[in-house]
Order: sequence, then structure tokens, then C-alpha cells
Amino acid sequence: MKKNNILFIGAGRMAEAIYAGLLRQSHPDIGRIIVSNKSDEERLHNQAKQYGVKQTTKWKEETGQVEVIVLAAPPGVHDELLKELAEVVDGQLVITVAAGIDPDYMEKRLPEGTPVAWIMPNTAAQVQQSMSTYVCGQYVNSEHRHVLEVILHAIGEYEELSAQQVHDLTAVTGSAPAFMYLFCEALETAAMEYGVTREQARKLVVQMAAGSAAMLQEGHNPADLRGQVTSPGGATAAGIETLKEAGFEELIKNAVQATNQRAKDQAED
Repeated sequence: MKKNNILFIGAGRMAEAIYAGLLRQSHPDIGRIIVSNKSDEERLHNQAKQYGVKQTTKWKEETGQVEVIVLAAPPGVHDELLKELAEVVDGQLVITVAAGIDPDYMEKRLPEGTPVAWIMPNTAAQVQQSMSTYVCGQYVNSEHRHVLEVILHAIGEYEELSAQQVHDLTAVTGSAPAFMYLFCEALETAAMEYGVTREQARKLVVQMAAGSAAMLQEGHNPADLRGQVTSPGGATAAGIETLKEAGFEELIKNAVQATNQRAKDQAED
């Protein structure tokens, strides 16, 4: 099978996470990796030096040398970026990692027949533990799917959904890690009020979160796990009741809805 050369337009954290994962994986179907970035040439140079990827500030000149193009730029620049790409793309698989930019959006701005895909990784891609959702456009074939899954596997687990589901669930898989980190920050602050150092608080909270996630990964139902810890009338029950009285579950639903709405607005800007 022919090796797939990949061009990244954008050299931010997510782009770095993906190609670092690909390089670590050393999959035989992946060839050269080219990284482009206009806004931060120093970062681009440092990444090229660290990973051995080819760097460029003129990505249009590289499109003819690759089979896959990954758009790792903010949602707000995609309209203009896709117009530029439409001038040079010629059958390459085009993938975006931008919130709100679905296959229909890309297909309308690229030449007819261009295979496109939208993937939504999360921050854990940096440690190959992402839970990514993705959706393919109408022109994606089995070969495209293969290389797409190689890319997704390099950063963690993945699940194919409909475009609307990816829109709706971006808040759960993509943004919710930030909700979790905020929760952990609050627990650290609460722990330090009892005299432990920040380092001790961090260790306590990190291992608690890791252990809890491990229990879930074993296949246990979260409600069952909560029940195991929450004895009726006990100390944990008092804490749970406080969270419920403050509308904890409703707050989470509202946060998911606000995230989805903002992602939609960004794509339309």
C-alpha cells in the first residue's frame, strides 16, 4: 500500500498531539509529515527540530506532495482557509479538527468529489488517551477510512457518529475535560484549606480522579459506583445532597448546551 504523506495546516497543540502520536506509532502506511504555521514561526521551527517533521510557511506549495491534509486552525478562519484550499486541492482527504466545521460545511466550499472528514479529539490526545468522535463526508472511501482510523488510533479511542451527534456531543467528549479540570481545581483548593500543601493536594486529587476513571473503564455503572460510596445518611450522602440542592446535574446540562451553542456560533461567524 502506498504511504500517505500528511500536511498539517496549523501547528498548535492538537496538531502536535496528532503527528507526535503518528510518529510514535510508526505505522507503515504513514509517510512524510509536513507542518505549516503562519503565526508562530519559532514554534514551527522548534517542532520541526523536535520531531523531525518538514516545516513550511507556504502550505499551498506542498498540497501536491501529500495524500492527506489536516486543518488544525480555529473555526473562525475555516471559511477563508477552505476557499484557498479549493484552489489547489485535487482529491486529497481533507480532515478538520475544528469545532462546528462538519463535512457539509467543507463540501460546500471545496471542489465536488473532495473526500472530507471531521474529527473531534480532546486534550487527552497529548497522551494518546483521547476519546475522539468523527464523521465522514459522502466521498470518503475505504482507503480514506483506513488512513483516518490510523490517525485516530494514534491519539486514543474513537467512535463514528452522525454529524449532528458530533455537534451535540462535542461538549461531552471535547469540552468536558475542562469541566473535569475545574472540578479538580476546586477539590485541590478545598483540600488545601485543611493544611496540606498544593503538591499534596494535587497528588490526592489526581490519584482519586485516575482511580475513579479506572473503575469506570472496568465497565462499572457510574450510578452503581456512586451507590457503593454513598451510604444512606452517611458523610458522602451529605455531600451529594449538597451538590443536588445546588443544582449540580442541571448545571452540567446547561454547560453542555452553552458549549454546543457557542461552537455553532463560531462556525457561523
